[in-house]
Amino acid sequence: MRGLTILHLGVKELRGLWRDPMMLVLVLYAFTFAVYTAATAMPETLSRAPIAIVDEDRSPLSTRIIGAFYPPYFTPPVLIDPQEMDARMDAGLDTFALDIPPDFQRDVLAGRSPTIQLNVDATRMSQAFTGNGYIQSIVSSEVSEFAEHYRSLTAPTVDLALRARFNPGLNQSWFGAIVEIIDNITMLAIVLTGTALIREREHGTVEHLLVMPITPFEIMTAKVWSMALVVLAASAFSLVVVVQGLLQVPIHGSIGLFLAGAALHLFATTALGIVLATLAGSMPQFALLLMLVLLPLQILSGGVTPRESMPEFVQTVMLAAPNTHFVQMAQAILFRGAGFSVVWPQLLALVGIGTLFFAFALARFRQSLR
Repeated sequence: MRGLTILHLGVKELRGLWRDPMMLVLVLYAFTFAVYTAATAMPETLSRAPIAIVDEDRSPLSTRIIGAFYPPYFTPPVLIDPQEMDARMDAGLDTFALDIPPDFQRDVLAGRSPTIQLNVDATRMSQAFTGNGYIQSIVSSEVSEFAEHYRSLTAPTVDLALRARFNPGLNQSWFGAIVEIIDNITMLAIVLTGTALIREREHGTVEHLLVMPITPFEIMTAKVWSMALVVLAASAFSLVVVVQGLLQVPIHGSIGLFLAGAALHLFATTALGIVLATLAGSMPQFALLLMLVLLPLQILSGGVTPRESMPEFVQTVMLAAPNTHFVQMAQAILFRGAGFSVVWPQLLALVGIGTLFFAFALARFRQSLR
């Protein structure tokens, strides 16, 4: 009987969500456009950076340098006059402006050390930092090979054979799409459950439910399973349609195993959303609490920055967060094709943390109804 009550209450929550266009737009955006944007607009990747070149030498060497810049890292170089360089940088037309001085080739062949000026628009910080190294490497390589009059075939003393596993093309979009889904699963689980509870409290429907033969456990469980189901279905759609279909990102592991782990993670994070909703008196307060909790969870979980690079104290504290175990499990399954025998410790940790979170959330929920 209790199970049937929880089922009907959960269906009521789903109907309420269906009548909320803003929440539906948020869910749709988070698992479609946001995932696609995170995959195709990674700021760490140097992609089609605009570059202008002032060629005051007009020699075979300068022509060779100009020809070394091409997509996808740079746009085709724009040849400009020295007087245009500052104006174009001020207007934001170029991220990089390379000035090849007169007699550059002659000085190189004479054994001198001529200087090339590189102006960088540092307001585009990530591209400026990455592109600076790219340009130095390209120019140095072209000058060295030109000075030797042939492409060097001398074998180095040590030959380093680089083999990139799981992402052989070093494609940043593969990483960005998966991480965005992982982060949005956590965000939507907290937002949907917390918002559902606060709005019922603001509309007075919680009091209406309590005069019926319904317990706080049933009310809370219904919110947890219904909102978790929405997020789980949206994440499965995003993995299959957006990641695998639209972005052509290969998934190495079992999507079913990932969704099972995501369900355990949602068990914990939806309970966390209930806790935040009981602490907040209104939607603005809930939004402020969400920022204080969600950002540390996502940043310190290891999804963006490896946990090994964090202080040991932070690593230890974050073991109590469900995100830490979920990120480890999700990356192992989706990136490296790990099976149950590899990720069972993370699944077990999610069960334990979720049970504690649910018990604490239920206690808070009962206390808030008094």
